[in-house]
Amino acid sequence: MFTHSLDPVLIDFGFIAIRWYSLAYIFGILFGWWYGRQLIENRFSVKSEKFNSRDFDDLITYLIFSIIIGGRLGYVIFYNPGYFISNPIDIFKIWEGGMSFHGALIGIVLGTYLFSIKKNLSTLFLLDIIACVSPIGIFLGRIANFINGELVGKISNVPWSVIFPSIDMMPRHPSQLYEALLEGLILFVILRILINKNNYITGTCSYVFLICYGVFRVFSEFFREPDSHIGYLFNTLSMGTLLSLIMILFGFIIFNFLRKKNEI
Repeated sequence: MFTHSLDPVLIDFGFIAIRWYSLAYIFGILFGWWYGRQLIENRFSVKSEKFNSRDFDDLITYLIFSIIIGGRLGYVIFYNPGYFISNPIDIFKIWEGGMSFHGALIGIVLGTYLFSIKKNLSTLFLLDIIACVSPIGIFLGRIANFINGELVGKISNVPWSVIFPSIDMMPRHPSQLYEALLEGLILFVILRILINKNNYITGTCSYVFLICYGVFRVFSEFFREPDSHIGYLFNTLSMGTLLSLIMILFGFIIFNFLRKKNEI
């Protein structure tokens, strides 16, 4: 059993502090940028002559704004609309925390769609690349959640349980690490194997990402405490579970579309 004593702040200069959570976003984008360029240059340089690594550099700018805006608005709308209606100025206080993965996902899809129209490129092709790099950021983000002692798991007596003193002194599932493993490492490997197939069909990684992430997140939610101000919807589902089920549904919609189009 481990007692959590990790400091969310890496370095505090007084006038500014460097936090692990901020570094997770920064390095997630940087590593994802590098990995995405590698996929384009080494895997799709022949298949997609219209798209090159320089275009991907331009896409990154769209994605940064999409992640921040979508993630924040998703948190506002999905997790705490009542508070932010009463305190609208707090919507802009991103440094105080409060980002939604599902909101960021919606922002990424919309931002990518707009970029694809501007560049006359396939939206699904771009989303495939983004799907392959996303687990890197998800992994780092979940590790940062663990360091912050947030999004804690349910009370448990498993040998690897963790006590989060900022919450209480009860041993809990390290659900953040479960998600880092499933939604980060394992999902990364699955998508890496798929993207390397010789007969790869555009859109495959997009729907596999939606389905696999959704399934992994629903599984992880069984071990994670629901948001205290929301609890369980219909006395059964956490907000994360509900949004992930919708993800899975859209994943199968894309799969069915590709199956009819390509007879996969």
